[in-house]
Amino acid sequence: MTNSTAAPQGHVYMEKNAGVARIHLSNPGRYNAMSLSMWHELARLTLDAQQDTDVRVLLLMGAGDKAFVSGADISEFEHQRNSPEQVAQYGAAVHDAQHALSTCSKPVIAGIQGVCMGGGIGLALACDLRYCADDTRFRMPAARLGLGYDVEGIRRAVDVIGAARTADIFFTARQFDGREAQRIGMVHQSFKPEALSAALETIVAEIALNAPLTLNAAKLALRHVLNDPEAQDLERIDKAINACFTSNDYKEGQQAFREKRQPKFSGC
Repeated sequence: MTNSTAAPQGHVYMEKNAGVARIHLSNPGRYNAMSLSMWHELARLTLDAQQDTDVRVLLLMGAGDKAFVSGADISEFEHQRNSPEQVAQYGAAVHDAQHALSTCSKPVIAGIQGVCMGGGIGLALACDLRYCADDTRFRMPAARLGLGYDVEGIRRAVDVIGAARTADIFFTARQFDGREAQRIGMVHQSFKPEALSAALETIVAEIALNAPLTLNAAKLALRHVLNDPEAQDLERIDKAINACFTSNDYKEGQQAFREKRQPKFSGC
């Protein structure tokens, strides 16, 4: 099943197959810069994937091999981000897209290659796992553009790479590659460019085989440990954990282990 939505300023489309929802960010003429309509569509498609019981894991990618996301589409700013009201509306659209990724009950993976700058880094940090090509070019250029960066985005960066490294990439606005991104902990692993696609497919396929209730409970607990203000609900986390032990998947996991075979989880 494939869903797609097009817009003159780029588009976001989703493909679903074998438990994996692949969300593609496409604005190739601008290195996949995110237009306002793309922010809205990304939030909608992420929620669609979360509600689809056949989807076990999401993979977020830039269309083509030149970019993941080069940031927000600055060409729109004169008309879409030029007054306090427009700035607030635009900020809400960015927040909604990143929030949908970070709070999705299913694992969200970022596959990064080419250019990943500004809002692209923000999107990647909203995902649970990040993998990139060695030659990916990262940069946080907000200080060169006079842009403010919200507290939630800064918090995600600090959670992933620490306060000192967050200060480094924001204050210097310098460029760094995928190997350094792995070294500072921004990505979990970097690969040779020609090996990235196959590595991503292996990773999402492995995750899609696992018990959905366990993944959901783990993600809730992780958000709590990271002091996400919206995740401070221990009763909800306990219920999610207990649901694992009373599920058919728990019985299937034990039986598969005894029979030395691959478990077949149903998510209930």
